Amino acid sequence: MSRAQVNRKVPAFTAESTGEQTFKLADAKGKNLVIYFYPKDSTPGCTREGQDFRDNYAKFKRNKTLVVGVSRDSIASHEKFKAKQKFPFELLSDPDEKLCKKFDVIKEKSL
Repeated sequence: MSRAQVNRKVPAFTAESTGEQTFKLADAKGKNLVIYFYPKDSTPGCTREGQDFRDNYAKFKRNKTLVVGVSRDSIASHEKFKAKQKFPFELLSDPDEKLCKKFDVIKEKSL
């Protein structure tokens, strides 16, 4: 799987999504797309990040921008998180870290 690079088209991908869907990058053609990555459903920082996207979702929609969140959590976990937080956008499951690796977002923690 090739990596995403700055100032280059993102290589095509598909991912399992909430709402019993499969998200395909091609579905975003002709629109702006925000893909945000977060470590874990229902943790304080990740919840706040999702809430910020939720609270500003109308602005994204007005600007023809799709928002999707990605983490390694399961679809079942995502569905609960999405429902509890009333997220109007889909969450993608990346249990094998393919998308995380494609976008180079997995980093080793250093203290």
